[in-house]
Amino acid sequence: MNSIGRRMLLVLGATVILAACGGVGVVDEPTVGSSEETVEDGQMGEPVEPDAGDGPSGVNQLDDLDPEVDPGAATDEVLRVDVPSALSDRRSDAFPDPLIDPAEILSGGPPPDGIPPVDEPMFVDIATADAYLTDREPVVELEINGDARAYPVQILMWHEIVNDVVGDEPVAVTYCPLCNSAVSFKRTVQGRLNSFGTSGSLYNSALVMYDRASESLWTHFDGKAVVGYLTGEELELIASSLVSWAEFKEAHPEGQVLDRERTGHRRNYGTNPYRGYDDPDSSTYFPVSGDERARAKQRVVGVTVDETSKAWSLDIVGGSEPAVTADSVGDTDIVIFFNPGQASGVDTGAIGEGRDVGTVKVFLPVLGDRELTFEASAEGFRDAETGSTWSIFGEAIEGELVGSELDEVPHLDTFWFAWSSYRPGSEAVL
Repeated sequence: MNSIGRRMLLVLGATVILAACGGVGVVDEPTVGSSEETVEDGQMGEPVEPDAGDGPSGVNQLDDLDPEVDPGAATDEVLRVDVPSALSDRRSDAFPDPLIDPAEILSGGPPPDGIPPVDEPMFVDIATADAYLTDREPVVELEINGDARAYPVQILMWHEIVNDVVGDEPVAVTYCPLCNSAVSFKRTVQGRLNSFGTSGSLYNSALVMYDRASESLWTHFDGKAVVGYLTGEELELIASSLVSWAEFKEAHPEGQVLDRERTGHRRNYGTNPYRGYDDPDSSTYFPVSGDERARAKQRVVGVTVDETSKAWSLDIVGGSEPAVTADSVGDTDIVIFFNPGQASGVDTGAIGEGRDVGTVKVFLPVLGDRELTFEASAEGFRDAETGSTWSIFGEAIEGELVGSELDEVPHLDTFWFAWSSYRPGSEAVL
């Protein structure tokens, strides 16, 4: 079979898998966010006249929505503004020029929200979740204003987006299995509450989201509206990362965990429908922009600081023991902590049994006006200046600096094809 035939089979297989993620045993609930769904007359002001350049930096504004929704309100109170939907027409004359070629946005198989986001997340305590989460299982850790929450990959695998409110901050927690990345954003757009759904489409083999106010298309990897009325708008990134369940429950004994029994849907939680996907020598399911400096599915750690991007191969910063990597991104010094013990969610059929890919965290190696240098130790990580011991979460747990916390730098654990597609020309340590 030639390469074209193999590529077609890969795309067909991926489409079947993605369709399965969206169609197994859904509880009777309406699908939201279709291109036909609009707010009834009288629920908003005069229809917005699309006009690129109407607002700051040339981004269209949502000024004609009804008064702002309470940030803590349910996501179904997000109002649909009366503009064309990019879900059904990506080339509407009403839209600003797209940031990417709409033809490169490919159908993944399911319709919008066919892979259903969790819009009314419910949570359980550590003890309850410990009954079904194994220590090595990956979870997305997010802490805002002292409110620490875990979003297990075994749930995100089947939903990809959770619209939540954490520490009084409306957020969207997103996970893309095909690019192996977890990214969280504030979901207040132009001062108004918004929520996000899965478009059913992919760009460079990565999740494309849509917002429910304007039904513009957004790339998950960088939180940018790339096609639609809000083209050019960008979500504010919040530091969150994949950690092992053991690491989360030790650091956050009072934390909350997304409940898999109350997602509103029935799925095979705990299983990985992309079995064998985490193989550096295997192909991606969908076409991607190639950067041949590394294999497409080489795992990397990516950081962007002030428009400067850099990636490190996991093989360099990780290993079988805790490790520290001191480096810089542009003019900013950073330190990378690595701790083994986290399973890959896209390797074996059972998520908790995947190969060990470890946990990565990135920090500024500065506390106040004091610069710190770190080394790995049996107990975790130690600074040379005071001998204090630090956890993978950047908190001093023993020694002179106990209780102190390093400033976390948002980073991405992802595959090389995804990082190099969205950060072309990025410096890389491979």
